[in-house]
Amino acid sequence: MDGMQISKILKEARKFAKTALACEKYDIKIAVLGSCSIQYFVLLLRYYLFQNGITADIYEGEYNGIAMDVLDAGSGLYSFAPDAVIILPDYRDIKAYPKLLCDEDASQLCAGFIDGYKKMWAALTNRLPGITVLQGNFVLPLESPLGNLEANYKFSRRSFIRRINGELLNVRPANVILVDMEYLASAIGKRTWFDNSQYFLTKMPCSLECLWDLTELFAKQILALKGKVRKCLVLDLDNTLWGGVVSEEGCDGINLDPNNAVGESYLAFQQYVLPLKERGVILAVCSKNDEEVAKEPFMKNRYMKLKLTDIACFVANWEDKASNIKRIAKELNIGLDSMVFFDDNPAEREVVRQFLPMVEVIEAPEDPSDYVTALDEAMAFEWTQLTKEDIARNQSYIAETQRREMAGSFVDYGDYLKALDMRARIGIVLDNQIARFSQLINKSNQFNLRTQRYSEQTIAEYMKSDDAKCISAELRDKFSDYGLISCVILRRAGTVCFIDTWVMSCRVLKRGLEYMMFEHILSAAREWDCRAVVGEYIPTAKNGMVKDLYETLGFVPAESVEEIHKTTDDSALYSFDTAAEPSKKYYISAE
Repeated sequence: MDGMQISKILKEARKFAKTALACEKYDIKIAVLGSCSIQYFVLLLRYYLFQNGITADIYEGEYNGIAMDVLDAGSGLYSFAPDAVIILPDYRDIKAYPKLLCDEDASQLCAGFIDGYKKMWAALTNRLPGITVLQGNFVLPLESPLGNLEANYKFSRRSFIRRINGELLNVRPANVILVDMEYLASAIGKRTWFDNSQYFLTKMPCSLECLWDLTELFAKQILALKGKVRKCLVLDLDNTLWGGVVSEEGCDGINLDPNNAVGESYLAFQQYVLPLKERGVILAVCSKNDEEVAKEPFMKNRYMKLKLTDIACFVANWEDKASNIKRIAKELNIGLDSMVFFDDNPAEREVVRQFLPMVEVIEAPEDPSDYVTALDEAMAFEWTQLTKEDIARNQSYIAETQRREMAGSFVDYGDYLKALDMRARIGIVLDNQIARFSQLINKSNQFNLRTQRYSEQTIAEYMKSDDAKCISAELRDKFSDYGLISCVILRRAGTVCFIDTWVMSCRVLKRGLEYMMFEHILSAAREWDCRAVVGEYIPTAKNGMVKDLYETLGFVPAESVEEIHKTTDDSALYSFDTAAEPSKKYYISAE
């Protein structure tokens, strides 16, 4: 981004900041602490988040005041009580380096330096339960006093900073997310990233032209914390996955030749997409083609890296792509705002942008050799965690196609559910399930009764409490193992068991798991000798599907129950007498 562009954005951000100050209710409170000047960063962060649907109240630490704010229990940071803290370090924070020819110094100095960060993270965690820390790592400077020898000795400055970055990874607790500033600076180019005259003048963390990139890097993590994540990549075919038009050139005539530069570019793009699938990104195809013709290269072209079994939803017809993307979202049962569209045709991209603005459309370059870079630099799939359920996600969506095909052979829906041979394990959350439990709570938007977001640390605190229970459900059937698929947090309040949180993945809707889950909720309430189970529905733009869940389960509306009151004016409370029995039937065996 050049100087004129960033100046224009800063001008818009300043104008927006005046409006933001008048906001009565914020989606998140963020503290920004840095070793450098952070005013412009804060200005852009607030503006970026707002453009993406998040209002943020932001605490701005003093220049070079990270330790001062964090270690002083009486600092403004703690009275502000943020939900997340951003820490922007600088390599100039490192005051002591190993002596030449002394590797032992490197070990001791690194341990001492890291110990300082461990103490700061501990102070934040102890004084702000539930806090998430977005910790930037150190950008290696351009200076190389030892020249190429920097890469050959552990005692060199560059080796030492690399060691610190590696050790931050080794010792970070679950509520600390490392944000890779070093990678970003390297990708942009260090000669562009650093601007010494600007640093000496204003103490900016990077050059002005890189500030938007730095802001976006952190803002993407905030969006993920607030459940704004994308998980499905929708791909065009002709001139996107291969060169040429398959209906004209045939499945062997399209360009996927590994000995041709253009063909190699398309193969490289497919090769890049495969690891996305392996980490849990759902792959879908949206193509203007006859379906049989469109599928032929996947089955017959020997150079294809992607196979039909990698694609969770394959839509090829002559309808407009906006309609087909809506169809894909419906078939996969995911939100349109979780989708990313990649198509070489600018006209198709424009149609999707116009009619589905919630879908992220990647601006594909003309040269296919740049496809990988374009998709990678978009940072479309930024998540804060990776779990085994993520890795299995694409396969479970593919299995869903098999379930739909099987469902078509049954007249009675109950017979279909029995034939799925579903088995569930429902119980108290274990330590090794906390990461997934937290992830599901923070990513679920549709089957989510109250849309409360909790960090792993807060969940761990609930698990220790005698007045709280964290319950999870795992489900598998004859086609796939979904893993941990539903979460409940219960809180005891007097003689009432309050359902603080209840989420479930949309992949298992209409299977009856919620009925089985409710039986476990009721059992937990009876173990506490509670007279009633109380649930609350807080409406959002996305959770309309569970509006009637409590009444379906036999709850009755209530204005308030003992100390449980409505959270918002438009929320609704419901109560269930623990002496009553649930009446819903399901076809899931307990494991």
